[in-house]
Amino acid sequence: MAAPTEQSRGGGFSGSPWTVTPWWRLAVLLFSVSSLPAVTALLEGLYCGTEVCYDVLGVTREASKAEIARAYRQLARRYHPDRFRPGEPGLEEETQEFAQKKFLLIVTAYETLKDEDTRRDYDYMLDHPEEYYQHYYAYYRRQLTPKVDVRIVILVTICAISIFQYYSWHSSYNEAINYLVTVPKYRIQATEIAKQQGLLNRSKEKGKNRRSKEEIREQEEEVIRDIIKNKIDIKGGYQKPNLSDILLCQIVLFPYYLTNYVTWYASWVYRFTICREEYGDDEKFYIIRRYMKMSQSQFDSLDENTRQSFLEKQLWIKENYEVYRKEQEEEMKVKMATDPRMKRYRRWMKNEGPGRLTFIDD
Repeated sequence: MAAPTEQSRGGGFSGSPWTVTPWWRLAVLLFSVSSLPAVTALLEGLYCGTEVCYDVLGVTREASKAEIARAYRQLARRYHPDRFRPGEPGLEEETQEFAQKKFLLIVTAYETLKDEDTRRDYDYMLDHPEEYYQHYYAYYRRQLTPKVDVRIVILVTICAISIFQYYSWHSSYNEAINYLVTVPKYRIQATEIAKQQGLLNRSKEKGKNRRSKEEIREQEEEVIRDIIKNKIDIKGGYQKPNLSDILLCQIVLFPYYLTNYVTWYASWVYRFTICREEYGDDEKFYIIRRYMKMSQSQFDSLDENTRQSFLEKQLWIKENYEVYRKEQEEEMKVKMATDPRMKRYRRWMKNEGPGRLTFIDD
């Protein structure tokens, strides 16, 4: 069979094992490659755009900070919108609009070169123009990063939290005082103190100075409230807020607290572990509170008779506390079993349950 000899349009031979690329396809490929943008370090939207910041200020890349600042001041005086005068020698062909754009470019160049870190990134961009994404990242990272010192931000945040803490605690304290005024225990104590100090003696008032019963009652309530607030020892969750408890003071006084704790712990180990001293009441209460997992304010809010019963039962001893805890759990179970409300709840759970609600149609 004869080999095909027909020549193709592009100069190739049909049927040959290797087809020659047509000349027009090769031309299109070369044109496409030649039309690709050349790698350039000057990117629109970054720093001085398509102009070199050094050339804008008329300095070299080796210029010092002083030289850059001097060049900036000279150009700023020349092109500042408030000082620019069209028609002056050397500025005949320049307009006010051109001066404004030129001044903004001068300011941008100076802001870029006056900071060492920004200048380093800019020089890196000039030396490595092929790293497009790295240049965009470095530029916008610095543009979007807050200019304020992080330490100032942290300090302001801590102060704001501390102020909020104090006013929140103070508001809760006032609400607690309003509640304690209605509690008979504190109200009776405050009334006795007020009578002893002669604050509730009702003298007969005549004439214009005579007050109504409502005014007298309001004054007595204010006296009782003031005594409960200032003269009765209130412990636990109703304590008056203290400035030393807010976050700012806690951070400032942390070294002091840490030193006290280390000293207290070393003294505890020496006295009760090494020297085998007997526990005092304060130490016993501390151990009992740790067993019960209660804070100091929670433990202080307990009744004095309750705390004395802890000492009588010797709950600072681990074995005694475990027995007491089990007794409390059993007592709670019995109480819940005999509580009418709990019986109704269990009956409802058995008959209806939380997932089976019944609706009554009108």
